[in-house]
Amino acid sequence: MVLKKSLNRYFFLVSLLLVLSANYSLYYTSFGIQLIPNDTNMIVAGSMIDLALISPLLFLAWKGRVTWKNFIFGIAGGLVFVRFFIPMEYLAPLESVTWIGFAVESGLIFLEIAILVSLFIQLPKIVQYVRKSSLPVLFSFSTAVNQKVKSITIIQIICSEMLMFYYAFASWRKKPPKGNNWFTLHQKSSYLSMQFMLIHAVILETAALHWWLHEKYFILSIILLVINLYSVIFFSADIQAVRHNPVHVTNDRLYLSLGLTKRMDIKWTDIDEVIVDPNRLRQNVLKIQSNSWRVILKRPFQTLF
Repeated sequence: MVLKKSLNRYFFLVSLLLVLSANYSLYYTSFGIQLIPNDTNMIVAGSMIDLALISPLLFLAWKGRVTWKNFIFGIAGGLVFVRFFIPMEYLAPLESVTWIGFAVESGLIFLEIAILVSLFIQLPKIVQYVRKSSLPVLFSFSTAVNQKVKSITIIQIICSEMLMFYYAFASWRKKPPKGNNWFTLHQKSSYLSMQFMLIHAVILETAALHWWLHEKYFILSIILLVINLYSVIFFSADIQAVRHNPVHVTNDRLYLSLGLTKRMDIKWTDIDEVIVDPNRLRQNVLKIQSNSWRVILKRPFQTLF
């Protein structure tokens, strides 16, 4: 079953590449240009269908995100792509159609800007909610954002960056929470040591590469310097996020996090059983692994043959 799904995904990807390469060959190779008739309207219309309708659908099918919303935005993006892909000498009679894509994309950008403005308007209330909440900041901040502002990708990215800069620069004077309901995961482990080692490695790499590239490739050295500085900030924030967000146990759920990248909250009602016997736990792990091999290996071959 897993192999069949993988093959289907690669089928959509290969089909997408074939559609793009066929249209590229038509307009940008000598053989393809010879095939274009004097009346190019039908050829261009077919390419517009390929690039603005078929290609977005294949891309979404490959990513497994086929929804009406994504499909409409995909068509709009495809029309914008058509504007730059097809040479203007062929696209000129149908150029006005591509402006629909620009209009939709402009509306989307305007909507995202409006949501960003609403985020900064609601930011004082979000900060106030986080200060009053008894939950770890990683969880209380995301909860407050979801309550006050519509959750979209750009909002999630900005909020993640805000959390990173908060832990990197504004959390060093604060003490980690302690109590009967808080349990650390990093103590007596090498996690923080590994993070400090990565910071030292990045700093040494930054100094060496920047000194070597500065005279030869100035722009590249600046780009690598910015990326490495961002990496140092991220690792520093991740260390603080681990220290300030231990496991938190409440009456209804468990809050579990490890740095900025891994977190979850689990309701006690969703837990069927807690296994503490090592032998039984080992047997269950072996059972799960054996079942996984059946799913991955046996079922696909039964389907294919």
